[in-house]
Amino acid sequence: MKKSIDTYLKQSPKLAGAIVGVSIRRADTGETIYEHKADTRLRPASNMKLLTAAASLAVLGEAYRFSTEIRTDGIIKGECLVGNVYLIGKGDPTLLPKDFAGFAAKLRAMGIQHISGKVIGDDTWYDSVRLSPDMIWSDETYYYGAQISALTASPDSDYHAGTIKVEIRPNKLGENPIITSSPESTYIEIDNKAVTVETNKKENIIFERQHGSNLITITGEIPDRHEGLKEWVSVWEPTGYAVDLFKQALTKHHITYSGGWEIAKVPTNTKLLHFCYSIPLSKLMVPFMKHSNNTIGEILIKEMGKQVYGEGSWEKGLNVLEKQLVNFGMETKGLMLRDGSGISHMNLIPANQISWLLYVIQKKEWFSTYFHALPVAGESERDIGGTLQHRMHGLPVQAKTGSLYTISTLSGYAEKANKEKIVFSIMFNNLLDEEEGKRMENQLLDMMIHSE
Repeated sequence: MKKSIDTYLKQSPKLAGAIVGVSIRRADTGETIYEHKADTRLRPASNMKLLTAAASLAVLGEAYRFSTEIRTDGIIKGECLVGNVYLIGKGDPTLLPKDFAGFAAKLRAMGIQHISGKVIGDDTWYDSVRLSPDMIWSDETYYYGAQISALTASPDSDYHAGTIKVEIRPNKLGENPIITSSPESTYIEIDNKAVTVETNKKENIIFERQHGSNLITITGEIPDRHEGLKEWVSVWEPTGYAVDLFKQALTKHHITYSGGWEIAKVPTNTKLLHFCYSIPLSKLMVPFMKHSNNTIGEILIKEMGKQVYGEGSWEKGLNVLEKQLVNFGMETKGLMLRDGSGISHMNLIPANQISWLLYVIQKKEWFSTYFHALPVAGESERDIGGTLQHRMHGLPVQAKTGSLYTISTLSGYAEKANKEKIVFSIMFNNLLDEEEGKRMENQLLDMMIHSE
């Protein structure tokens, strides 16, 4: 194995000028059987999620659920709620439009047809910092750069919280394409500047959300026979987005309100009208790991900070993360930890530390949940294969992918041809084309599995 991998890393032209870290261990003993610059700190991209997932399962537990509450500072008199209604978020990234409809239905079932006060959203479970400090501006438009709020909403069961799904289909030649968004919301505005063009033209649609607003501008061209495309666009201030969905639900359930809406902290001595829980953390691990959901990663960091220190911030959450990694036997003094998802280009972790983590957690009671959440190579079903569904068909690999500009990483578990199980971490940094990193990872795994 050593000779073939060494030769590959030395002779691959795509690796000229790049930095490569590789660590391979025996899964049963943790013994290192191959390493290449494995103690060099490298940017992990979404391999950072391996750390966040392990820490959150240890700190919060597999059964942990996020909650959402509806409270009032008033009283119900007949068909009128005299007072304000508070929608209180506590970090749940899984709230869907149907959940807000369910909230409204509960109020209606209580006989409430009018709210004399305001509809108020409370997101103070976490701090007010929406974006991690290293977020680059070009990521802000997209789902992987969504803002973090304790009160947020997802458009669908992929749980890209704080985003809206925008779909575009071709129209007649020369006309603007047909655009739909879900959920329907007046919270965002779409400026359609795209054009439908001839079949032989190339699709080059661009989605951009103006910084500081919810104006989404769509430009470019889409061929008239194109099957269509969709994008999850982040919203500015997801708290207001969640409140907007709640307001819509109230209207659809024929509940009126007099006082408008705002975002504020719920006062003390309010009455609980309704509450709901998210799916357990064990199930949330699947979209987090298999689909590499950044927003879930950052929410988990803030939630760990909230539960351990009473402060839902990146600073406190990362403190919890680091302490838990020490409990796993990792050498955290040599790490740079900046977020929970890996979108930061400032995170720095050696391959040996990742492979050690993957080895040591195999003995934890929650490991089966963790392992199940990892993408499975070549599995076509999306919720099984995840980000590996189109890669390494036929290879017994279950691992977490990672990709940023100039970075490609892959770390996880594999079974060699002789049935020996291994733990591995492959980290490519300073690539000119990170997509080439995926191809090289595939080839390295093939060598690991089929060489002695």
